[in-house]
Amino acid sequence: MTTHFITAEIDLQQTPTELQKAIEAELKKQGEPLRWAITAVDKEQEKATVEAVVTTGSNR
Repeated sequence: MTTHFITAEIDLQQTPTELQKAIEAELKKQGEPLRWAITAVDKEQEKATVEAVVTTGSNR
């Protein structure tokens, strides 16, 4: 298993629940999220910057 620190930009959504789902879906493209945080919001571009730690590979 390997851990990676990643940064992603996510489009803001209408509700917090929709935003959480969008963040988790984007992070799962990179691996299995261990933790994540919204670190910045750009209101003009309607983007949230997310920093996360994800794992890839197997536990063997």
